[in-house]
Amino acid sequence: MSAQHNPLANGRDQLQNACMPAITIRDVPADTRDLLAERAAASGRSLQQYLRAELIRLAERPDNLAIVTRAQDRVRQAGGGLNGEQILELLDAGRADRT
Repeated sequence: MSAQHNPLANGRDQLQNACMPAITIRDVPADTRDLLAERAAASGRSLQQYLRAELIRLAERPDNLAIVTRAQDRVRQAGGGLNGEQILELLDAGRADRT
């Protein structure tokens, strides 16, 4: 039974949402809002549902600093890295293997 047909699910969702913080975004250009509303409709969701999912996806994605930090940690754990000459030699060897 879907949430639309289950009256208990709607009450549960309202209780869950009552415990979550709300975010208000002001000064969104009308054309941006309209485009997001179109995307939401195309995905079969309300604008609020669509934006919530997009915010969660955005928060789960690491930022640039986290990516660089992870890469630096891997280099340290591996005991160093390659110098420029070694990188060029490996690139040349890879090209030679393809011919």
